[in-house]
Amino acid sequence: MSALGEEARRRYARHLMLDRVGETGQAKLLSARVLVVGAGGLGSPVIFYLAAAGVGLIGAADSDTVDISNLQRQILHSTPDIGRLKTDSARDTVEALNPDVKLAPVAERITPDNVMEILSGYDIAVDACDNFHTRYLVNDACALQRKPFVHGGVFQFEGQASTFIAGKGPCYRCLFPTPPDPEIIPRGNEIGLLGVVPGTIGLIQATETVKLILGLGDSLVGRLLIYDALKMRFRELNIRRDPDCRVCGERPSITDISPGEQSYIPPRLSPRSSAD
Repeated sequence: MSALGEEARRRYARHLMLDRVGETGQAKLLSARVLVVGAGGLGSPVIFYLAAAGVGLIGAADSDTVDISNLQRQILHSTPDIGRLKTDSARDTVEALNPDVKLAPVAERITPDNVMEILSGYDIAVDACDNFHTRYLVNDACALQRKPFVHGGVFQFEGQASTFIAGKGPCYRCLFPTPPDPEIIPRGNEIGLLGVVPGTIGLIQATETVKLILGLGDSLVGRLLIYDALKMRFRELNIRRDPDCRVCGERPSITDISPGEQSYIPPRLSPRSSAD
């Protein structure tokens, strides 16, 4: 990539001042391709900060439209966006923030039929999902393509984050081998969520993503970071790779994305929203 122009030097001046980023690091960010699965509570801060950082191509996968109830936490969208596709609203917000960045809308559900093709165009996937079957699907696709999967989830006053890279540590299935029983998990519109919590977790996910692109610091691979907003406290759990994991273990039973895999099939009752 050619040297940064004068306007770019002003835009990214604080990055260029960092010895461990500089012009070389900024060029890496501008060349990076990140898929964010979900443009809601978690996806909003992730997309916003990746765009501000100059991540060149951001895929936003979300088939929903903006509802007034989203605006308590989903900072990509505004009141005039109510009724619009979230991907369209996200594109307009990103274009207004940073013209160096292209947001590629994926206004469709991620399914076993399209996940591998969609993911193939990106270097990293960020989990801003609002349901478990999509999370397992994208985790497995990332494991099969050996791409980082930056996880985040929120519930009421709490959140969690980790980074999964098959071959370098555990995957999401090593932590949670199977989805929870939907009969005992309240649906997303039946639970409360403090609006600032996904902001905190989404910023952690954006930080992890930028570090992965730049090759800086220690990632959350092998660690689950748990956040309690009421106590304003973080704690960590160590995660080990499960040798019996169905997707990244020694003898994996998931070697491709099969539509018949039960983890990918939406239950009759939607699982609780863990990202919205």
